[in-house]
Amino acid sequence: MDGKLDSLPIHAKRASGTAFGPDGKRYVVAGETNQVISYDAAGKETVVADSIAGNDIIVANNGNIYVTEPYGTEKPSKLYLIKPGGHKIVVDEGLKFANGLALTPDQTQLYVTESATHWVWIYQIQPDGTLAYKQQYGWLQVPDNAENAWPDGLRCDTAGRVYVATRMGIQILDQTGRVNAILPVPGRQCSNVCFGGANFDVLYVTCWDKVFRRKLRTKGVNQFEKPIKPVNPRL
Repeated sequence: MDGKLDSLPIHAKRASGTAFGPDGKRYVVAGETNQVISYDAAGKETVVADSIAGNDIIVANNGNIYVTEPYGTEKPSKLYLIKPGGHKIVVDEGLKFANGLALTPDQTQLYVTESATHWVWIYQIQPDGTLAYKQQYGWLQVPDNAENAWPDGLRCDTAGRVYVATRMGIQILDQTGRVNAILPVPGRQCSNVCFGGANFDVLYVTCWDKVFRRKLRTKGVNQFEKPIKPVNPRL
């Protein structure tokens, strides 16, 4: 709360994605052990799922967990659903390096970034947590000297806008998938993004060995909270 960095007294196990769940636990993808692990407030570790070489993770308000599992840029990636209790299901295959995930504010749809292309994809979430109606959602801008946008982590705000970490910085898309703005980030390519601060109106961005922040006039959506309906999109 003092604005200073602190370290957790745990072995990170080459953790990649991390997300908080509605139970107050922190969930991580552990690359060293190919597991999804949860940590409670006291730091107690629990294995949620085994044998999953995951990259990023999101936890819905109903306890469903979605994890991307890329296999480089040439082999098709997998997208997993992990149900409360640990049962895992492959709910999609085929993206070229499936990477970041985020739920829409009403948690009826799931965004996934495809790093080896220009695209963010969107899926409709079915009542049982599986996915349907896969389609391309947003085409991302690229530098003149690059062939892909390399979209990585992403998050939504309460108005339904989508913030995507890319080669060019944070690209902000509206609900229809159009890039409305790009926030440049000093230094090298940014990898992930999240909202924080007392009112969740501060955008935090990781960029190699640095973390940047920027105050916004909007608030981020917390996936572990109850779903909310954003304003209607303006076409």
